[in-house]
Amino acid sequence: MADRSNYQNRVIKNYYDNRENIALQRCQEIVTELYLAEGKKRERQWDLLATHLEKLEVPQVTIDHLRSQNSPEVVANFITSLSKGR
Repeated sequence: MADRSNYQNRVIKNYYDNRENIALQRCQEIVTELYLAEGKKRERQWDLLATHLEKLEVPQVTIDHLRSQNSPEVVANFITSLSKGR
């Protein structure tokens, strides 16, 4: 396997340095999809949201609580508070 170039190393380093911001942005995008989704697609969006919230180190109890409320408005407020805290 060939060594990576300096450019490739910087790209990889930048990804890991900004991993939290990437997960937070993806959560915001998923909330938008939650507003529009119905049925099985809505369940899939909740699964994706849970995955990204875990990457942000949100406790599982909080994730379960948000999911049980099934309200995109509550999730949007929670994500807004997360973004202000970072």
